[in-house]
Amino acid sequence: MLTGKIRNDIDKLWEKFWTGGITNPLTVIEQISYLMFSRMLDMQEDVAERKANRIGKTFDRLFPETPEGQLLRWKNFKNMSGKPLHSHLKNNVYPWFAQLGQVSDAKDGLGPEGSAVQALGHIGEYMQDADLEIKNESVLVSAVEMVDALPLTQSDVKGDIYEYLLSKLTTAGINGQFRTPRHIIDAMIELLDPQPTDMICDPSCGTAGFLARTMEYLNRNYSSDAGIFTDEEGNAHYTGDLLEPWREHINTRMFWGFDFDTTMLRVSSMNMALHGVNGANILYQDSLSKSIKEHYPRQEENFFDVVLANPPFKGSLDESNTNPDVLGLVKTKKTELLFVAHILRSLKLGGRAAVIVPDGVLFGSSKAHQQLRQELLENNQLEGIVSLPSGVFKPYAGVSTAILIFTKGGSTERVWFYDLQADGYSLDDKRTPLKGENSNDLPDALAQWKRYRQMVEGNYSASNINTIFGDKTKKAFAVPAEDIAANKYDLSINRYKEVVYQQEEYEDPKVILQRLKGLEREIMADLDELEGML
Repeated sequence: MLTGKIRNDIDKLWEKFWTGGITNPLTVIEQISYLMFSRMLDMQEDVAERKANRIGKTFDRLFPETPEGQLLRWKNFKNMSGKPLHSHLKNNVYPWFAQLGQVSDAKDGLGPEGSAVQALGHIGEYMQDADLEIKNESVLVSAVEMVDALPLTQSDVKGDIYEYLLSKLTTAGINGQFRTPRHIIDAMIELLDPQPTDMICDPSCGTAGFLARTMEYLNRNYSSDAGIFTDEEGNAHYTGDLLEPWREHINTRMFWGFDFDTTMLRVSSMNMALHGVNGANILYQDSLSKSIKEHYPRQEENFFDVVLANPPFKGSLDESNTNPDVLGLVKTKKTELLFVAHILRSLKLGGRAAVIVPDGVLFGSSKAHQQLRQELLENNQLEGIVSLPSGVFKPYAGVSTAILIFTKGGSTERVWFYDLQADGYSLDDKRTPLKGENSNDLPDALAQWKRYRQMVEGNYSASNINTIFGDKTKKAFAVPAEDIAANKYDLSINRYKEVVYQQEEYEDPKVILQRLKGLEREIMADLDELEGML
């Protein structure tokens, strides 16, 4: 929710990058991230300086107190002209990032106590290979000017700024595949309703959309009236002032994201910092690799309260490098099955997950597909399945998908289904926003889910639940687990949804034939009249 001026400034800068020869949207975001990181380091140092002066104590400086060291600060180089600025960033500032990355391994990756590296968490670690790819000096000057003008001191606004930058990925080439649509993320978060005491993970975090949007969800739900303000364009901003009792947990232990693409790790670390989470655990790791047992043994099993994920669909892994414990749950090479099994393992008993899977996971006939579905139903609580329209991920993929909602442990009594036919956007490659009746099923899906969960948690009888959710002709309905088991654990919505066909009535063929003859006579009369005029 940004003002029009900020959006326009970002759009203009984006155009300058393109005209300056940088057309890869991920590269544009990465280059802007480097500049934002540099400015944020200087801002943190300013805060530390003011605090030290106020209490009359020294502090661990991030920037050396030499002329050369102080020239590394944003405020001291931002007004340089094009060529000197380009040379200074490439030869001095960015190489210095690499040194910060080496230092940031100290104290669990948080850097020196009280320093700006600590305040910015793991970002420094992933800035080690930062490189200046802006060759055009006028573009570089414009980028520095725009970043300097951004309101990065406003924690509730700077997250929106980065979200707007990341939204460019959905409209700019193949990199859009890294990003799940924002409204789908928000719906999944609302389905699980994470709490500020939870530990939350995305095992294939990409740009950290699930984690960052969860922070925004908490801010909305934990803001007092005084903690909500409206800007000049009527946009509401939520400060999350009621989250203070859990702030340390939120900053250091709540959020976990794993990926093995360092560009994604840079972007996601920046995304979390700009959403006010300075110590998010954004970590380099292939979640399906057997190396996770060595590097993150605690997080690999029985650790997380909530998992939100849109893991990679297409892929086949080398069995020799796959976590053997995951293979123990489901013996397969398919990443979409392995990720669900990994997520099950990583959850605590009672932990909840919402995961996007391709429809093949729901009805695949292989032994591995059936084995995984049986595990979900018989040894866990498979609570819901939201069938998504096939155009949700266009223009990058037309595959049909669904959201699996499950809780670790127990057994399944019934599964709630929702046939989501519209998500508020056209289902073609343009994905144009739609308005009007029947253009968006998401609000109804969330309302029906909450109603269903209230009945389940209120220990309503099976007959009462069946009265509300037993009609399989409706978009929302529930199916007993024994019916699913009898169908080889098939979870596709079309297996259970009943379609009502309306009988059409047609005129008697003889009546239609007489009408056609009448029309034929009228045509012939008109032709005879026309012929007489010649």
